Amino acid sequence: MISINDGGFQITFSNGWTVSVQLERTYEEGEAIAEIAAFKGDGPDKPWHYFEEGDFVKRWCTPDEVLDFMNLIKEK
Repeated sequence: MISINDGGFQITFSNGWTVSVQLERTYEEGEAIAEIAAFKGDGPDKPWHYFEEGDFVKRWCTPDEVLDFMNLIKEK
């Protein structure tokens, strides 16, 4: 399933994990970047993917990082 929201999109894979991508912009460089996160299921107690830094959201991602993350979550 793919859904578009204000400023980004979510993709839910057949394994039940959803990747959320929110688009951001750096005005100094003019380069489009994104904030990424992933979770499984619905509700307040749903499991989240945590990054190495311990956060469940990663900001300032390049297009290559977004694609790599989507492929990682797809294979969970």
